[in-house]
Amino acid sequence: MTTTINNEHKKLNVPNLRFPEFQGEWEEYTLQDVVTFSNGKAHENCVNDDGDYILVNSKFVSTNGQVQKRVTSQLSPLHKYQFVMVMSDLPNGKALAKCFYVEEDNKYTLNQRVCSFTSNDGNVSRFLMYQINRNKYYLRFDDGINQTNLKKSEVLSCPVFIPIVREQEKIATLLCKIDERIATQNKIIDKLQSLIKGIAQKIVRSNKPNVRLYECVECSSSTQQESEVCEQGAYPVYGANGIVGYLDDYNTEGEAVYIIKDGSGVGTVSYVTGKCSATGTLNTLQAKDGYSLQYLYYLLKVFNFEPYKTGMAIPHIYFKDYGKAKVFCPSYTEQLQYARLLSAIDSKLSVEKNTLRNLSLLKQYLLRQMFI
Repeated sequence: MTTTINNEHKKLNVPNLRFPEFQGEWEEYTLQDVVTFSNGKAHENCVNDDGDYILVNSKFVSTNGQVQKRVTSQLSPLHKYQFVMVMSDLPNGKALAKCFYVEEDNKYTLNQRVCSFTSNDGNVSRFLMYQINRNKYYLRFDDGINQTNLKKSEVLSCPVFIPIVREQEKIATLLCKIDERIATQNKIIDKLQSLIKGIAQKIVRSNKPNVRLYECVECSSSTQQESEVCEQGAYPVYGANGIVGYLDDYNTEGEAVYIIKDGSGVGTVSYVTGKCSATGTLNTLQAKDGYSLQYLYYLLKVFNFEPYKTGMAIPHIYFKDYGKAKVFCPSYTEQLQYARLLSAIDSKLSVEKNTLRNLSLLKQYLLRQMFI
């Protein structure tokens, strides 16, 4: 690839990064010039878990097809090489203008508030999809207060820049291969996560619980508020969503298990090492003599907190309740063996997650540099 150099400092319709065999400016159009638009239809009356077709709605698109709803009728058929875009979302939502590319015929049907596009004049639909996906032109309609509902005229007025077809194909092919690699990486991560969970569940199901949790760990809570932490400091402060800030002092050192004790993430477990602190939304567990905290962490990852939840609007868990639950603890030596095994898989998982982050960053960089 080559970087575009503009010695005359004129505003040119060319991307910053380009395959070396291509030259010349891209042509500027609006989306309506290069696609045929179609709206989806309501499918409420034909939703059925055993339906033959996948309903392409905003949830399906926003989760990259992970969350699916099936229907019995293909009221708004989608065809291979089309792409779709979400037209409606909540304030500051992540689905607005998100796109999905159709790879198969006779499989999908389009729901209302999602539109489809068919490329015209030989233009490459996948290239167009990458260009308009979450395009800032659409995101500016989100005022952060009200639900956004894009009109057809607003959708089709998006400016697009079009090179020759061969360049479109090459860009689309590169980005598609990165997407395929990202999908593979996600599968690797899912397999490792399933392996850790499976081993931990095997330990739990194959052995009779022999000790109560409060006999293994000590529990403490903090009055630290997230609003009291700083952007900089010597030691991290953990909250419900990981590190929320820093302080120049700490409450724990060595190792600790944090459990979210209230809110939507109640029962979520994390393991940390080193000097750090926690906000008041977390329980802090530390091992008593003769117990491996890391071993207990992996057991708690598959522990069922549901029977111990209280509160309707905001669920809570209390150590005085779940601490009475029995868990299986073998000898200390065996605990360490299990912990080392699961920790080794966890380390591999961290490496794979870092690879995924790098792939995602690469894709975002190319999207910024290879389009105008």
